[in-house]
Amino acid sequence: MSHRPSALALAALIAASTAPAQQPAAPAAGDATAVNVLSAQESAEGFRPLFDGTSRAGWRGYRSATMSEGWQAVNGELTRVGPGGDILTVDEFENFELRLQWKVAPGGNSGVMYHVTEQGDATYTSGPEMQVLDDSGHADGHSRLTAAGSDYGLYPSPDGVVKRAGQWNDVRIVVRGPHVEHWLNGVQVVAYELWSADWRRRVQASKFAQWPEYGAAHRGHIALQDHGDRVAYRAIRVRALP
Repeated sequence: MSHRPSALALAALIAASTAPAQQPAAPAAGDATAVNVLSAQESAEGFRPLFDGTSRAGWRGYRSATMSEGWQAVNGELTRVGPGGDILTVDEFENFELRLQWKVAPGGNSGVMYHVTEQGDATYTSGPEMQVLDDSGHADGHSRLTAAGSDYGLYPSPDGVVKRAGQWNDVRIVVRGPHVEHWLNGVQVVAYELWSADWRRRVQASKFAQWPEYGAAHRGHIALQDHGDRVAYRAIRVRALP
C-alpha cells in the first residue's frame, strides 16, 4: 500500500528541491579574496574550497605534475592570463556538488569538465563539459547545444539565462551516480542520465563517438578549459555526495 504525502508536505518538498543554492556574497571593497571563503552554511553542508583566492594549490596541468604559469591567482580569481592549457584538480571526485562563479572576456570560450581521466590527449576526450561562453559574442552561442550552460554537444541549455561577458555567472554541477544536473544563475538548465540509452545515442551522433573513454569514468578530476581566451573563476567549492 502506498501512502501519499499531505498537500502541505508535498509543497514543502517541492520548495526545498527547487530553491536556488545559497551563493557566496560579492567580496567587500578591498577584500577580493573574501568571496572564496566558505559561508557557515556551506561549511555545515560539507563543502570545502578548491581555490582560496591567493594560491593555486590543489590544481595542476593536464598530464603534468605542475601548475601552468598561464593560470594565475589575480585579485582573488583563478584566471587564464596566457597560454597554459587545461588545468585540473589534484583530487578526483565521484558523486559531488560543485559550485563556482565564472566570467569570460567578450567573445570568450571556456568550460568546466568533470569525471576527467588522463587516458586521452585532452580533457574533453573523457570528461563531459558544462560550456562557459559569451553567447552573444561567440559562434558557439548560435546553437543551444554548444551555448553557455549546455552539456557541450549533447544536451542544450535554454536561452536568456547566461549573463553578459564580464559579468559573474553562478554555477552548480551535481553528479550523483548517472544523474547529472547543470545549474546556471539559479536555473536548472540541463539534466541527464549518464550511460542511458538516450545519452549513448547522443554520444554516437556527436564528435565524442571517436573517443571510447568519453563519459565512461565513474570518477575523475574536475577541469577548467583553456580555449585561448581570458576567463576567471572564483568561489570554487565542492562537497562529496552519498
